[in-house]
Amino acid sequence: MDISEIKTQIEETVKKIQSDEGLMEEFKKDPIKTVEKLTGVDLPDDQLKKVVDGIKAKMTLDDIGDKLGGIGDALGGLLGKKK
Repeated sequence: MDISEIKTQIEETVKKIQSDEGLMEEFKKDPIKTVEKLTGVDLPDDQLKKVVDGIKAKMTLDDIGDKLGGIGDALGGLLGKKK
C-alpha cells in the first residue's frame, strides 16, 4: 500500500466514523479494532496504530475547521477539508 492509498483509506475511514455515532464510540473505546473492522485490514497493532494516528489527526483538523465557523470555511482548503 503506497502513501496515496493510505491517505485515501484514512479519509474514507474518517468519513465513516464521523457520520455514525456508534462507530465514533467504538473508535474512542478501541480505535485499532474499529479501524480493522472498517478497513478489513488485519495488520499487527503497531502498524495499524500509525493509521489510527492519521485518522485522529484528520478528525482533529476537521473539528478545528468546524469550530472556526466562517473562518474555517475560508481555511478549509488548508486543513484538507472541502465543503
